[in-house]
Amino acid sequence: MSAMIGHHAQAIQIAGWAPTRAASAPVRILAERIINGQQDEVARMRQWLSDRRQPVPDARPGPMKMTMNGAEHDMMMPGMLTDAQLAQLERARAREFDRLFLTFMIQHHRGAVSMVKDLFSSYGAAQDDAVFKLASDVNVDQTTEIARMEKMLSALDSPF
Repeated sequence: MSAMIGHHAQAIQIAGWAPTRAASAPVRILAERIINGQQDEVARMRQWLSDRRQPVPDARPGPMKMTMNGAEHDMMMPGMLTDAQLAQLERARAREFDRLFLTFMIQHHRGAVSMVKDLFSSYGAAQDDAVFKLASDVNVDQTTEIARMEKMLSALDSPF
């Protein structure tokens, strides 16, 4: 839950750039849907952690903090955009923003789907009904959005 909060926060952050980067109407609509869906999921994850008296991380984009051998390290989660990718997307406008947004959000969503698959393949994981439902929702929603974004990207790259 903690890792997915930071992962979702990055998707929310970059989706929030669409209106100010001259994104096309379809990309702006998709970005709004991503923001709405992932904000709801972040709230559910934060509540789940709070209900279990676990630390509740801020919904900040970026790597997860891990402590190993007494030292704190950043751990990039699957699909997370690098600083260079974030800078590239932040500079882009109009059609170039659309292309990069779709490309990077597909990467980001695939990372979330892989995190869900890792969870489900771990013995004894996702036994909690709320965890199972949330992970299943993330899997279905983001797999569906990947297919939609692939079609949008294909149409964007098409000369016709």
